[in-house]
Amino acid sequence: MNSPYIINSISELHRLLGLPKPEHPCVSVINLADVKCHFDETLTSVVYNFYSICIKKDFTGKLKYGQNYYDFDEGVMTFFSPGQVISTVSPDGMALTGCWLVIHPDFIQNYPLAKSIKEHGFFSYAVNEALFLSDKEEVTINSIMQTIEQEYRSVIDSYSQDVIVSHIDVLLNYANRYYNRQFITRKNASHDLLTNLEALLSDYFDKEQVRELGLPTVQYLSEKLHVSPTYLSDMLRKLTGQSAQQHIHNKLIDKAKEILTTTSLSVSEIAYQLGFEYPQSFNKLFKSKTHVSPLEFRQSFN
Repeated sequence: MNSPYIINSISELHRLLGLPKPEHPCVSVINLADVKCHFDETLTSVVYNFYSICIKKDFTGKLKYGQNYYDFDEGVMTFFSPGQVISTVSPDGMALTGCWLVIHPDFIQNYPLAKSIKEHGFFSYAVNEALFLSDKEEVTINSIMQTIEQEYRSVIDSYSQDVIVSHIDVLLNYANRYYNRQFITRKNASHDLLTNLEALLSDYFDKEQVRELGLPTVQYLSEKLHVSPTYLSDMLRKLTGQSAQQHIHNKLIDKAKEILTTTSLSVSEIAYQLGFEYPQSFNKLFKSKTHVSPLEFRQSFN
C-alpha cells in the first residue's frame, strides 16, 4: 500500500490542482469548479497539513475514511484538521462545484482561535458524519467564505489578518450551530444510537467483560457503534447533556449499586470485579457520583 502524499503548503495544493499561485500563502478559498479533476494515483491518499473546510456539491466520486467509502451527491460540508489521511476516487473530467477554505495553522497561531479551533469536535468527525446544509445555511456559509476571499484579495493592511481570523471564527460558530440542528433533525438516528449504546454497555457489564478488560473506552464503544469517538460524545451531549465517558461511569455506578445491594461481596472485591486495579479509585469515583462511599450506600439500604 502506498504511503499518503503529504501536502505541506497551500501553494503546493494550488499547483497540484492546476490553479494559479494563491494570493495569500496561508489562507485560500478555492472554487471547486476551477479544479480540473483527473485521476492521479499518487493523490488518491493525501494528508493536508492545514485546516480544510469544504462545501461539496454534485460529487460523483467517492471519499474514503478509515475502511469505508462514502458517496456524496448532495451538498455537504466537511472539516479536516492537519494530519488526517483522506482518500478519494474520482472519475476523470468529473464536474464538481462548491468551495474549499484552507487555512495554514501558522495563520492563526497568535490568536485565541489557535486553541478554540481544536475544541470544535467536527474536525474529528468521520466522513459519513458530514454536515448536511439547508439551502439557507449554505448561502450563509458561502457568504462568509466570499468575504474571507475578498479580504485577502484586497489591499493588505495591519487589520487584514485580524478581520480574516474573525470571519473564520464566525464560520466555525455557524457550523457548530448547524451540527446541533442536525442532531435534532435526525432524532430517530440519534435515539437509535443512544439505545444501541445503552444495550452495548449493559451487555458489557452483565457479561462481566469489565472484570477481564477493564472499563470500556469511548474508542471501544464508538468502534462498536460505527461512529467516531468525538461524534458519539457530541451527539450524546446534545441528547442527554452528558458525554460518552459520563455514560460509561453512570452504567458502572448502576452496576456497583446492584452488586452492593444484592451481594455480600466486600467493597474491594466489587472494585476488582468492576475492573479497578485499586479499590481506592473505585471508592473515589463512586463517591464523586453519589456523594456517599460504597459502604455508606450499602448501609443505607440495610
